[in-house]
Amino acid sequence: MVGSGHVLIAGASGVIGRAAAECFAARGWTVTALSRRNPGLGAKVRYHPVNLLDATACAAVPHLETVTHLVYAAVFEEDDLVSGWRSERQMEINLTMLRNVVGPLTTGGNMRHVSLFQGTKAYGVHIRPFPVPARESWPRHQHRNFYWLQEDFIRKAGGVSNFAWTIWRPQVVFGDVCGAAMNALPVLGALAAMEAAAGRDFGYPGGPDYVLEAVDARLIANALYWAAMSPSARDEIFNITNGDVFVWRNVWPTLAKAFGLRAGDERPQRLSQTMPKRAGEWAAIARRFGLACRGLGELMGRSHHYADFVMATAATRAPPPVIVSTLKLREAGFSDCIDTETMFTELIQRLQERRILPDRQQMNELRRMS
Repeated sequence: MVGSGHVLIAGASGVIGRAAAECFAARGWTVTALSRRNPGLGAKVRYHPVNLLDATACAAVPHLETVTHLVYAAVFEEDDLVSGWRSERQMEINLTMLRNVVGPLTTGGNMRHVSLFQGTKAYGVHIRPFPVPARESWPRHQHRNFYWLQEDFIRKAGGVSNFAWTIWRPQVVFGDVCGAAMNALPVLGALAAMEAAAGRDFGYPGGPDYVLEAVDARLIANALYWAAMSPSARDEIFNITNGDVFVWRNVWPTLAKAFGLRAGDERPQRLSQTMPKRAGEWAAIARRFGLACRGLGELMGRSHHYADFVMATAATRAPPPVIVSTLKLREAGFSDCIDTETMFTELIQRLQERRILPDRQQMNELRRMS
């Protein structure tokens, strides 16, 4: 697909935002990135450190009048991640952030398309099990959620300002960034390193088997690029996944191998409780190898809470599977896929190459020292 434009990416330091910025920049687009943390994407991306709750700062970003596309990948989460999903404050803040970004873009008359994100909470996964597979054609799930506030806003704004929109509902997203609210890989990588330093193999910390679908942030980025110019994506909602399913126990040997360890006996634990207590262990490892994130909080963000959620850590029996249909997206013309175990291997390697996690040689050194 050939085309170019000026894309504004809100939340560019996040899992999806960073992948999207890399994708569009690699294809020759002008990319403007907004986030409070520098995504470290180099000269190909115009980065501006902006708090999206500051309407004046959002409006002052240079060259907004030339922006043709928006990828809105920003999200505000409460400190207690899972309970925060029902917080009225969380809902209002997320709506305000979106308004602050979209408002200035509609004055120039060049906006053509907005991509916005929801997720399986749109089907009420955080409230009760839903029938599988979940389909985009279902009526809106009746619960309070910032998804609905943002969706209603973007539908109305698109109608007034004549831009198209696409809403995405990914399953469990994985990427090569640290400090995110919902990216389990850095959490598991830190756990692996600390277990190696303690002389232990890498044991599964979660609960009963939970059948899920993963999605690689790089695959999402390719879908965003496709939707930016595809008429079949106009004003549509799409589920998106890698194309297969996974269970944590089944992929654990692949994760262990990628981290440079052996899969060991299971060690059930709430990572939201145990990981913060090990901050000193991580700090010592990060100093030794000159890693990018010296603080464990800087590395994990709130993702240790999210890891507990997607691993069903607190469950006493296997939760019902969470499966969404991706037929609509494939029928619309986007058919990219990736094997989930391949995704884990590649993303862990990228985290190691970016010095976010210890590489395999360093993991071997930790094991020898224990």
